[in-house]
Amino acid sequence: MDQADLPYIGAAEALAAFRARDLSPVELLDAVLARAGDVEPEVNAIATIRREAAYAAAREAEARYLGRGGGEPRALEGLPVALKEEQPIAGEPLCEGSLLLDGYIADVTHPVVERVIAAGGVAHVRTTTPEFSAAAFTHSAVWGITRNPWNLDCTPGGSSGGAAAALASGTTTLATGSDIGGSIRIPASFCGVLGYKPPYGRVPALPPFNLDTYCHDGPLARSVADLALLQNVIAGQHPLDPVSLPSAPALSPAGAVGRIAGRRIAWARTIGDTPVEPEIAAATAGMAAALAGMGAVVEEVEIPVSMDLLTRAAFAHYGAIFGASVGEVAGSREDLLTPYVREFRDRAGAAFAATGVYGGITLESEINATVQTVLAPYDAFICPTVATLGLAAGDDFTETRVVVDGVELELYLLAALTPLFNVLSRRPVISVPSGIGSNGVPMGVQLVGRPYDEATVFDVAGALEAAVAWWSPAWRPGSLPAVAQVRQPGGRP
Repeated sequence: MDQADLPYIGAAEALAAFRARDLSPVELLDAVLARAGDVEPEVNAIATIRREAAYAAAREAEARYLGRGGGEPRALEGLPVALKEEQPIAGEPLCEGSLLLDGYIADVTHPVVERVIAAGGVAHVRTTTPEFSAAAFTHSAVWGITRNPWNLDCTPGGSSGGAAAALASGTTTLATGSDIGGSIRIPASFCGVLGYKPPYGRVPALPPFNLDTYCHDGPLARSVADLALLQNVIAGQHPLDPVSLPSAPALSPAGAVGRIAGRRIAWARTIGDTPVEPEIAAATAGMAAALAGMGAVVEEVEIPVSMDLLTRAAFAHYGAIFGASVGEVAGSREDLLTPYVREFRDRAGAAFAATGVYGGITLESEINATVQTVLAPYDAFICPTVATLGLAAGDDFTETRVVVDGVELELYLLAALTPLFNVLSRRPVISVPSGIGSNGVPMGVQLVGRPYDEATVFDVAGALEAAVAWWSPAWRPGSLPAVAQVRQPGGRP
Protein backbone atom coordinates (compact mmCIF):
# COMPACT_ATOMS: atom_id res chain seq x y z
CA MET A 1 0.00 0.00 0.00
CA ASP A 2 1.19 3.50 -0.88
CA GLN A 3 2.17 5.44 2.25
CA ALA A 4 -0.22 8.23 1.27
CA ASP A 5 -3.10 5.74 1.41
CA LEU A 6 -2.10 4.12 4.71
CA PRO A 7 -3.97 6.62 6.96
CA TYR A 8 -7.15 5.65 5.10
CA ILE A 9 -6.78 1.89 5.44
CA GLY A 10 -9.96 0.24 6.67
CA ALA A 11 -10.03 -1.37 10.08
CA ALA A 12 -10.83 -4.82 8.72
CA GLU A 13 -8.07 -4.49 6.10
CA ALA A 14 -5.58 -3.35 8.74
CA LEU A 15 -6.38 -6.31 10.99
CA ALA A 16 -5.77 -8.69 8.09
CA ALA A 17 -2.46 -6.97 7.30
CA PHE A 18 -1.41 -7.19 10.95
CA ARG A 19 -2.14 -10.92 11.02
CA ALA A 20 -0.22 -11.45 7.77
CA ARG A 21 2.65 -9.37 9.19
CA ASP A 22 2.47 -7.07 6.18
CA LEU A 23 1.83 -4.10 8.46
CA SER A 24 2.75 -3.29 12.04
CA PRO A 25 0.44 -1.49 14.49
CA VAL A 26 3.36 0.85 15.19
CA GLU A 27 3.65 1.67 11.48
CA LEU A 28 -0.07 2.47 11.28
CA LEU A 29 0.13 4.66 14.37
CA ASP A 30 3.11 6.45 12.84
CA ALA A 31 1.07 7.06 9.67
CA VAL A 32 -2.05 8.51 11.30
CA LEU A 33 -0.05 10.74 13.64
CA ALA A 34 2.09 11.96 10.73
CA ARG A 35 -1.13 12.70 8.87
CA ALA A 36 -2.37 14.63 11.90
CA GLY A 37 0.79 16.73 11.76
CA ASP A 38 -0.07 17.62 8.16
CA VAL A 39 -3.79 18.42 8.47
CA GLU A 40 -4.48 19.36 12.09
CA PRO A 41 -3.47 23.03 11.91
CA GLU A 42 -6.38 23.55 9.50
CA VAL A 43 -8.91 20.90 10.55
CA ASN A 44 -8.36 21.06 14.34
CA ALA A 45 -10.23 17.84 15.14
CA ILE A 46 -7.88 16.60 17.87
CA ALA A 47 -8.17 17.88 21.44
CA THR A 48 -5.22 15.91 22.82
CA ILE A 49 -2.75 13.30 21.59
CA ARG A 50 -2.12 10.39 23.97
CA ARG A 51 1.27 9.71 22.39
CA GLU A 52 3.00 7.76 25.16
CA ALA A 53 0.01 5.55 25.97
CA ALA A 54 -0.70 5.00 22.28
CA TYR A 55 2.80 3.83 21.41
CA ALA A 56 2.83 1.52 24.43
CA ALA A 57 -0.44 -0.03 23.22
CA ALA A 58 0.83 -0.28 19.63
CA ARG A 59 4.01 -2.03 20.73
CA GLU A 60 2.00 -4.47 22.86
CA ALA A 61 -0.24 -5.18 19.85
CA GLU A 62 2.80 -5.72 17.64
CA ALA A 63 4.15 -8.27 20.15
CA ARG A 64 0.85 -10.15 20.15
CA TYR A 65 0.82 -10.43 16.36
CA LEU A 66 4.43 -11.63 16.41
CA GLY A 67 3.62 -14.22 19.08
CA ARG A 68 5.99 -12.62 21.59
CA GLY A 69 3.67 -12.66 24.58
CA GLY A 70 0.48 -11.06 25.74
CA GLY A 71 -1.85 -13.68 24.31
CA GLU A 72 -3.85 -13.82 21.11
CA PRO A 73 -4.75 -10.59 19.27
CA ARG A 74 -8.04 -9.09 20.44
CA ALA A 75 -10.93 -7.65 18.41
CA LEU A 76 -9.42 -4.17 17.87
CA GLU A 77 -5.78 -5.15 18.34
CA GLY A 78 -3.50 -2.37 17.08
CA LEU A 79 -6.20 -0.18 15.49
CA PRO A 80 -6.04 3.58 16.13
CA VAL A 81 -9.32 4.65 17.74
CA ALA A 82 -10.16 8.32 18.34
CA LEU A 83 -12.13 8.87 21.54
CA LYS A 84 -14.62 11.69 21.92
CA GLU A 85 -13.28 13.92 24.71
CA GLU A 86 -16.68 13.91 26.40
CA GLN A 87 -16.11 10.23 27.31
CA PRO A 88 -13.86 10.38 30.40
CA ILE A 89 -10.67 8.47 31.18
CA ALA A 90 -9.83 8.12 34.87
CA GLY A 91 -6.76 10.15 35.81
CA GLU A 92 -6.84 12.28 32.66
CA PRO A 93 -8.20 15.81 32.07
CA LEU A 94 -11.85 16.21 31.09
CA CYS A 95 -13.13 19.65 30.12
CA GLU A 96 -15.90 18.98 27.53
CA GLY A 97 -14.85 22.13 25.69
CA SER A 98 -15.72 24.33 28.67
CA LEU A 99 -13.64 26.83 30.59
CA LEU A 100 -15.72 25.87 33.60
CA LEU A 101 -13.95 22.49 33.80
CA ASP A 102 -10.41 23.78 33.38
CA GLY A 103 -8.11 21.60 35.48
CA TYR A 104 -10.71 18.90 36.17
CA ILE A 105 -9.35 15.33 36.27
CA ALA A 106 -11.78 12.47 35.65
CA ASP A 107 -12.17 9.83 38.34
CA VAL A 108 -13.96 7.24 36.21
CA THR A 109 -13.46 5.71 32.77
CA HIS A 110 -16.42 5.59 30.40
CA PRO A 111 -17.54 2.02 29.58
CA VAL A 112 -17.02 2.67 25.85
CA VAL A 113 -13.43 3.77 26.44
CA GLU A 114 -12.79 0.86 28.78
CA ARG A 115 -14.01 -1.62 26.16
CA VAL A 116 -12.03 -0.06 23.31
CA ILE A 117 -8.81 -0.30 25.30
CA ALA A 118 -9.61 -3.79 26.63
CA ALA A 119 -10.15 -4.96 23.04
CA GLY A 120 -6.65 -3.79 22.04
CA GLY A 121 -7.65 -0.49 20.46
CA VAL A 122 -4.89 2.12 20.36
CA ALA A 123 -6.57 5.16 21.92
CA HIS A 124 -4.20 7.67 20.35
CA VAL A 125 -6.27 10.88 20.36
CA ARG A 126 -9.27 12.51 21.98
CA THR A 127 -11.46 14.56 19.65
CA THR A 128 -12.96 18.02 19.90
CA THR A 129 -16.55 18.88 20.78
CA PRO A 130 -18.59 22.04 21.28
CA GLU A 131 -19.01 23.09 24.89
CA PHE A 132 -20.88 20.35 26.78
CA SER A 133 -21.66 18.78 23.38
CA ALA A 134 -24.54 21.24 23.11
CA ALA A 135 -24.43 22.10 19.40
CA ALA A 136 -24.64 20.69 15.88
CA PHE A 137 -21.30 22.38 15.08
CA THR A 138 -17.90 22.06 16.74
CA HIS A 139 -16.08 25.02 18.20
CA SER A 140 -15.38 26.13 21.75
CA ALA A 141 -13.42 28.61 23.81
CA VAL A 142 -11.07 25.78 24.78
CA TRP A 143 -10.16 24.25 21.41
CA GLY A 144 -11.18 26.87 18.87
CA ILE A 145 -12.86 26.05 15.56
CA THR A 146 -12.95 22.54 14.11
CA ARG A 147 -13.40 22.61 10.33
CA ASN A 148 -14.77 20.21 7.74
CA PRO A 149 -11.93 18.54 5.78
CA TRP A 150 -14.07 18.64 2.64
CA ASN A 151 -14.66 22.39 2.83
CA LEU A 152 -12.73 24.32 5.47
CA ASP A 153 -15.26 27.16 5.44
CA CYS A 154 -17.85 24.74 6.83
CA THR A 155 -18.29 22.97 10.14
CA PRO A 156 -17.96 19.19 10.35
CA GLY A 157 -21.15 19.25 12.41
CA GLY A 158 -21.46 18.36 16.05
CA SER A 159 -21.23 17.45 18.68
CA SER A 160 -19.02 14.53 17.56
CA GLY A 161 -17.54 16.84 14.95
CA GLY A 162 -13.93 16.15 15.88
CA ALA A 163 -14.53 12.40 15.59
CA ALA A 164 -16.03 12.62 12.10
CA ALA A 165 -13.46 15.16 10.89
CA ALA A 166 -10.62 12.94 12.14
CA LEU A 167 -11.99 9.99 10.16
CA ALA A 168 -12.40 12.08 7.03
CA SER A 169 -8.90 13.53 7.50
CA GLY A 170 -7.24 10.14 7.84
CA THR A 171 -6.01 10.78 11.38
CA THR A 172 -7.79 7.74 12.83
CA THR A 173 -9.15 4.39 11.72
CA LEU A 174 -12.19 4.28 14.01
CA ALA A 175 -13.87 6.81 16.30
CA THR A 176 -16.36 6.99 19.15
CA GLY A 177 -19.15 9.50 19.51
CA SER A 178 -22.32 10.29 21.41
CA ASP A 179 -25.74 11.42 20.25
CA ILE A 180 -28.53 13.25 22.09
CA GLY A 181 -30.11 14.97 19.09
CA GLY A 182 -28.01 13.88 16.12
CA SER A 183 -24.50 14.38 17.45
CA ILE A 184 -23.16 11.23 15.75
CA ARG A 185 -25.28 11.36 12.60
CA ILE A 186 -24.98 15.06 11.71
CA PRO A 187 -21.15 15.09 11.59
CA ALA A 188 -21.13 11.70 9.85
CA SER A 189 -23.29 13.21 7.12
CA PHE A 190 -21.28 16.43 6.74
CA CYS A 191 -17.95 14.55 6.73
CA GLY A 192 -18.86 11.72 4.37
CA VAL A 193 -18.43 8.91 6.91
CA LEU A 194 -20.79 6.53 8.70
CA GLY A 195 -22.25 7.08 12.15
CA TYR A 196 -24.46 4.78 14.19
CA LYS A 197 -26.97 5.74 16.88
CA PRO A 198 -27.69 2.43 18.63
CA PRO A 199 -31.07 1.89 20.29
CA TYR A 200 -31.34 3.15 23.84
CA GLY A 201 -29.49 0.99 26.35
CA ARG A 202 -27.54 -1.13 23.88
CA VAL A 203 -24.26 0.69 24.57
CA PRO A 204 -23.62 1.37 28.27
CA ALA A 205 -23.17 4.93 29.53
CA LEU A 206 -22.34 6.68 32.78
CA PRO A 207 -24.88 7.92 35.32
CA PRO A 208 -26.89 10.04 35.46
CA PHE A 209 -27.16 10.38 31.68
CA ASN A 210 -27.49 6.63 31.20
CA LEU A 211 -31.09 7.20 32.37
CA ASP A 212 -31.71 9.81 29.67
CA THR A 213 -33.49 7.95 26.88
CA TYR A 214 -32.28 10.47 24.30
CA CYS A 215 -28.60 9.70 25.06
CA HIS A 216 -26.67 7.21 22.96
CA ASP A 217 -22.95 6.43 22.66
CA GLY A 218 -21.91 4.82 19.41
CA PRO A 219 -19.31 4.29 16.68
CA LEU A 220 -18.19 6.22 13.61
CA ALA A 221 -16.24 4.62 10.76
CA ARG A 222 -15.52 4.73 7.03
CA SER A 223 -17.21 1.44 6.10
CA VAL A 224 -20.11 -0.69 7.26
CA ALA A 225 -17.82 -3.55 8.29
CA ASP A 226 -15.71 -1.20 10.39
CA LEU A 227 -18.82 0.33 11.97
CA ALA A 228 -20.07 -3.15 12.93
CA LEU A 229 -16.64 -4.10 14.28
CA LEU A 230 -16.57 -1.23 16.77
CA GLN A 231 -20.25 -1.55 17.70
CA ASN A 232 -19.79 -5.24 18.51
CA VAL A 233 -16.99 -4.30 20.93
CA ILE A 234 -18.76 -1.51 22.82
CA ALA A 235 -22.28 -3.02 23.10
CA GLY A 236 -23.66 -5.01 26.00
CA GLN A 237 -24.34 -4.79 29.72
CA HIS A 238 -21.86 -3.09 32.03
CA PRO A 239 -21.82 -2.91 35.85
CA LEU A 240 -21.63 0.90 35.84
CA ASP A 241 -24.89 1.08 33.87
CA PRO A 242 -27.66 -1.05 35.38
CA VAL A 243 -30.09 -0.18 32.58
CA SER A 244 -27.73 -1.30 29.82
CA LEU A 245 -28.94 -4.20 27.70
CA PRO A 246 -27.34 -7.50 26.71
CA SER A 247 -25.44 -7.50 23.44
CA ALA A 248 -27.47 -8.27 20.36
CA PRO A 249 -26.19 -10.99 18.01
CA ALA A 250 -22.93 -9.87 16.39
CA LEU A 251 -23.47 -7.45 13.52
CA SER A 252 -22.03 -8.21 10.10
CA PRO A 253 -22.75 -6.67 6.67
CA ALA A 254 -21.53 -9.81 4.85
CA GLY A 255 -24.07 -10.98 2.29
CA ALA A 256 -26.28 -7.98 2.88
CA VAL A 257 -27.23 -7.52 -0.77
CA GLY A 258 -28.96 -10.87 -0.84
CA ARG A 259 -30.65 -10.27 2.48
CA ILE A 260 -32.55 -7.14 1.43
CA ALA A 261 -34.38 -8.72 -1.52
CA GLY A 262 -38.08 -8.58 -0.70
CA ARG A 263 -37.62 -6.33 2.33
CA ARG A 264 -40.18 -3.53 2.61
CA ILE A 265 -38.44 -0.16 2.88
CA ALA A 266 -40.14 3.22 3.22
CA TRP A 267 -38.46 6.46 2.27
CA ALA A 268 -39.25 10.16 2.53
CA ARG A 269 -37.72 13.32 1.11
CA THR A 270 -38.20 15.04 4.47
CA ILE A 271 -39.92 14.85 7.86
CA GLY A 272 -43.16 16.80 8.16
CA ASP A 273 -42.80 20.41 7.04
CA THR A 274 -38.99 20.58 7.25
CA PRO A 275 -37.60 22.11 4.03
CA VAL A 276 -34.79 20.17 2.32
CA GLU A 277 -32.35 21.34 -0.31
CA PRO A 278 -33.22 19.82 -3.72
CA GLU A 279 -29.75 18.24 -4.07
CA ILE A 280 -30.26 16.37 -0.82
CA ALA A 281 -33.77 15.24 -1.74
CA ALA A 282 -32.47 13.97 -5.09
CA ALA A 283 -29.61 12.08 -3.42
CA THR A 284 -32.07 10.48 -1.00
CA ALA A 285 -34.28 9.41 -3.90
CA GLY A 286 -31.19 7.92 -5.54
CA MET A 287 -30.47 5.79 -2.48
CA ALA A 288 -34.06 4.55 -2.44
CA ALA A 289 -33.81 3.70 -6.15
CA ALA A 290 -30.58 1.78 -5.52
CA LEU A 291 -32.34 -0.40 -2.95
CA ALA A 292 -35.26 -1.00 -5.31
CA GLY A 293 -32.75 -2.08 -7.92
CA MET A 294 -31.51 -4.77 -5.51
CA GLY A 295 -34.95 -6.27 -5.04
CA ALA A 296 -36.29 -4.39 -2.04
CA VAL A 297 -39.90 -3.24 -2.09
CA VAL A 298 -39.46 0.53 -1.78
CA GLU A 299 -42.33 2.96 -1.21
CA GLU A 300 -42.38 6.70 -0.61
CA VAL A 301 -44.26 7.84 2.50
CA GLU A 302 -44.93 11.00 4.48
CA ILE A 303 -44.11 11.40 8.18
CA PRO A 304 -46.59 14.02 9.46
CA VAL A 305 -44.57 15.31 12.40
CA SER A 306 -44.24 19.10 12.23
CA MET A 307 -41.15 21.10 13.14
CA ASP A 308 -43.20 22.81 15.87
CA LEU A 309 -44.34 19.57 17.52
CA LEU A 310 -40.90 17.99 17.39
CA THR A 311 -39.20 21.12 18.74
CA ARG A 312 -41.62 21.43 21.65
CA ALA A 313 -41.17 17.79 22.62
CA ALA A 314 -37.40 17.61 22.21
CA PHE A 315 -36.65 20.92 23.88
CA ALA A 316 -38.88 20.14 26.82
CA HIS A 317 -36.79 17.01 27.31
CA TYR A 318 -33.52 18.94 26.97
CA GLY A 319 -34.76 21.57 29.41
CA ALA A 320 -35.53 18.99 32.07
CA ILE A 321 -32.03 17.48 31.96
CA PHE A 322 -29.49 19.60 30.10
CA GLY A 323 -30.56 22.89 31.61
CA ALA A 324 -30.30 21.52 35.13
CA SER A 325 -26.90 19.93 34.50
CA VAL A 326 -25.39 23.10 33.03
CA GLY A 327 -26.77 25.17 35.88
CA GLU A 328 -25.15 22.83 38.39
CA VAL A 329 -21.74 23.10 36.71
CA ALA A 330 -21.87 26.84 36.01
CA GLY A 331 -23.10 28.04 39.41
CA SER A 332 -22.11 31.69 39.75
CA ARG A 333 -19.67 31.52 36.81
CA GLU A 334 -22.23 31.70 34.02
CA ASP A 335 -20.17 34.36 32.27
CA LEU A 336 -17.76 31.59 31.21
CA LEU A 337 -20.44 29.80 29.17
CA THR A 338 -20.40 30.24 25.40
CA PRO A 339 -23.33 32.17 23.91
CA TYR A 340 -24.63 29.07 22.13
CA VAL A 341 -24.82 27.09 25.38
CA ARG A 342 -26.68 29.89 27.12
CA GLU A 343 -29.09 30.19 24.19
CA PHE A 344 -29.69 26.44 24.07
CA ARG A 345 -30.20 26.26 27.85
CA ASP A 346 -32.63 29.18 27.89
CA ARG A 347 -34.68 27.88 24.95
CA ALA A 348 -34.82 24.40 26.47
CA GLY A 349 -35.70 25.77 29.89
CA ALA A 350 -38.61 27.75 28.46
CA ALA A 351 -39.89 24.67 26.62
CA PHE A 352 -39.75 22.59 29.78
CA ALA A 353 -41.49 25.29 31.80
CA ALA A 354 -44.32 25.29 29.24
CA THR A 355 -44.94 21.54 29.41
CA GLY A 356 -43.48 20.03 32.56
CA VAL A 357 -42.52 16.36 32.65
CA TYR A 358 -45.96 14.94 31.93
CA GLY A 359 -46.68 17.38 29.12
CA GLY A 360 -43.36 16.54 27.47
CA ILE A 361 -44.03 12.82 27.69
CA THR A 362 -47.46 13.37 26.17
CA LEU A 363 -45.90 15.12 23.18
CA GLU A 364 -43.38 12.29 22.77
CA SER A 365 -46.19 9.74 22.89
CA GLU A 366 -48.03 11.58 20.13
CA ILE A 367 -44.91 11.56 17.95
CA ASN A 368 -44.25 7.87 18.61
CA ALA A 369 -47.82 6.94 17.70
CA THR A 370 -47.77 9.00 14.50
CA VAL A 371 -44.52 7.50 13.25
CA GLN A 372 -45.46 3.96 14.25
CA THR A 373 -48.71 4.23 12.28
CA VAL A 374 -46.77 5.09 9.11
CA LEU A 375 -43.79 2.76 9.52
CA ALA A 376 -45.43 -0.34 11.02
CA PRO A 377 -45.65 -2.17 7.66
CA TYR A 378 -41.97 -1.58 6.84
CA ASP A 379 -38.68 -3.22 7.77
CA ALA A 380 -36.69 0.01 7.47
CA PHE A 381 -37.03 3.70 6.63
CA ILE A 382 -34.78 6.15 4.77
CA CYS A 383 -34.73 9.94 4.97
CA PRO A 384 -32.09 12.70 4.80
CA THR A 385 -29.79 13.18 7.77
CA VAL A 386 -29.43 16.95 7.36
CA ALA A 387 -31.55 19.28 5.21
CA THR A 388 -28.81 21.80 4.43
CA LEU A 389 -25.64 21.51 2.34
CA GLY A 390 -23.50 22.93 5.10
CA LEU A 391 -23.18 25.33 8.02
CA ALA A 392 -20.49 28.01 8.32
CA ALA A 393 -17.60 27.12 10.60
CA GLY A 394 -17.29 29.26 13.73
CA ASP A 395 -20.82 30.69 13.76
CA ASP A 396 -22.78 30.32 17.03
CA PHE A 397 -26.10 30.56 15.14
CA THR A 398 -27.60 32.55 17.99
CA GLU A 399 -28.35 35.39 15.57
CA THR A 400 -27.65 33.90 12.14
CA ARG A 401 -30.73 32.37 10.52
CA VAL A 402 -30.22 29.30 8.33
CA VAL A 403 -32.07 29.30 5.01
CA VAL A 404 -32.99 25.94 3.47
CA ASP A 405 -34.52 25.78 0.00
CA GLY A 406 -35.58 29.42 0.35
CA VAL A 407 -37.14 28.98 3.81
CA GLU A 408 -35.64 30.83 6.78
CA LEU A 409 -35.59 28.57 9.83
CA GLU A 410 -36.42 29.93 13.26
CA LEU A 411 -33.68 27.72 14.76
CA TYR A 412 -30.62 26.33 12.98
CA LEU A 413 -31.11 22.88 14.57
CA LEU A 414 -34.28 22.53 12.53
CA ALA A 415 -31.99 21.88 9.56
CA ALA A 416 -31.24 18.47 11.08
CA LEU A 417 -33.71 15.63 10.66
CA THR A 418 -32.07 13.64 13.43
CA PRO A 419 -33.80 14.60 16.74
CA LEU A 420 -36.94 12.68 15.75
CA PHE A 421 -35.02 9.44 16.30
CA ASN A 422 -33.85 10.51 19.74
CA VAL A 423 -37.51 10.87 20.65
CA LEU A 424 -37.96 7.43 19.02
CA SER A 425 -34.91 6.30 20.91
CA ARG A 426 -35.38 2.54 20.63
CA ARG A 427 -34.96 2.63 16.86
CA PRO A 428 -31.41 1.99 15.54
CA VAL A 429 -30.21 4.56 13.00
CA ILE A 430 -27.15 4.65 10.72
CA SER A 431 -26.21 7.77 8.74
CA VAL A 432 -24.48 6.83 5.50
CA PRO A 433 -23.13 9.08 2.72
CA SER A 434 -25.50 9.66 -0.18
CA GLY A 435 -23.32 11.87 -2.41
CA ILE A 436 -21.62 15.22 -2.35
CA GLY A 437 -23.18 18.65 -2.65
CA SER A 438 -22.33 21.43 -5.04
CA ASN A 439 -20.31 23.17 -2.29
CA GLY A 440 -18.11 20.09 -1.83
CA VAL A 441 -19.71 19.00 1.45
CA PRO A 442 -20.99 15.41 1.58
CA MET A 443 -24.67 14.57 2.02
CA GLY A 444 -26.15 11.69 3.99
CA VAL A 445 -29.24 9.63 4.63
CA GLN A 446 -30.50 7.99 7.79
CA LEU A 447 -31.30 4.27 7.71
CA VAL A 448 -33.85 3.66 10.46
CA GLY A 449 -34.89 0.26 11.76
CA ARG A 450 -37.70 -1.15 13.82
CA PRO A 451 -37.11 -0.88 17.59
CA TYR A 452 -33.99 -2.88 18.47
CA ASP A 453 -33.78 -4.46 15.00
CA GLU A 454 -30.14 -3.57 14.46
CA ALA A 455 -29.33 -6.35 12.00
CA THR A 456 -31.70 -4.96 9.37
CA VAL A 457 -30.22 -1.46 9.31
CA PHE A 458 -26.74 -2.96 8.93
CA ASP A 459 -28.05 -5.17 6.11
CA VAL A 460 -29.45 -2.10 4.32
CA ALA A 461 -26.23 -0.15 4.90
CA GLY A 462 -24.13 -3.04 3.61
CA ALA A 463 -26.29 -3.39 0.53
CA LEU A 464 -25.99 0.32 -0.26
CA GLU A 465 -22.25 0.24 0.27
CA ALA A 466 -21.93 -2.60 -2.24
CA ALA A 467 -24.20 -0.85 -4.74
CA VAL A 468 -22.97 2.74 -4.69
CA ALA A 469 -19.37 2.37 -3.46
CA TRP A 470 -19.39 5.70 -1.68
CA TRP A 471 -16.09 5.24 0.15
CA SER A 472 -13.05 4.40 -1.91
CA PRO A 473 -9.66 5.98 -2.62
CA ALA A 474 -11.56 8.50 -4.77
CA TRP A 475 -13.97 9.43 -1.94
CA ARG A 476 -11.61 11.51 0.11
CA PRO A 477 -11.22 15.21 0.89
CA GLY A 478 -8.88 17.00 -1.47
CA SER A 479 -9.05 14.38 -4.22
CA LEU A 480 -12.27 15.42 -5.95
CA PRO A 481 -11.56 18.17 -8.48
CA ALA A 482 -15.13 18.33 -9.76
CA VAL A 483 -18.53 17.35 -8.41
CA ALA A 484 -19.28 15.61 -11.69
CA GLN A 485 -16.58 13.06 -10.94
CA VAL A 486 -18.23 11.90 -7.73
CA ARG A 487 -20.10 8.66 -8.01
CA GLN A 488 -23.71 9.37 -7.10
CA PRO A 489 -26.05 6.68 -5.79
CA GLY A 490 -27.26 4.47 -8.59
CA GLY A 491 -25.18 6.36 -11.13
CA ARG A 492 -21.69 6.44 -12.58
CA PRO A 493 -18.71 8.74 -12.00
